[in-house]
Amino acid sequence: MAAGSLRRIPRTGDGMAERNAPAEERRPDPNEKLVKIFDSEEESEAMVVKGLLDSAGIENDLASASFLQDAFPGLGGMIILVREEDAEKARSLIAEYRRPAGDAQDDDETKS
Repeated sequence: MAAGSLRRIPRTGDGMAERNAPAEERRPDPNEKLVKIFDSEEESEAMVVKGLLDSAGIENDLASASFLQDAFPGLGGMIILVREEDAEKARSLIAEYRRPAGDAQDDDETKS
């Protein structure tokens, strides 16, 4: 190997700026309108709904409503916020999730 043709060995962190660039493009707009589409006293139920929205590709934010305890004692639980343009789709997914699984079958059984 000639002295001027040394091969550069990649180091940890090389290219990090290039990999992080798309993340900056995806940063949320602090001025965009968020809408509350779900609230629950049960954190586990809120986590299930968050997973449902995540799997549908709807970006969402799960937040604790306990910060309102000083102003409204007894109010707590979890809330889920989505972008205003995603609210209708998110609400329909949640409504479908809440619908009992046997609704269509129950109708068929009552007709026979």
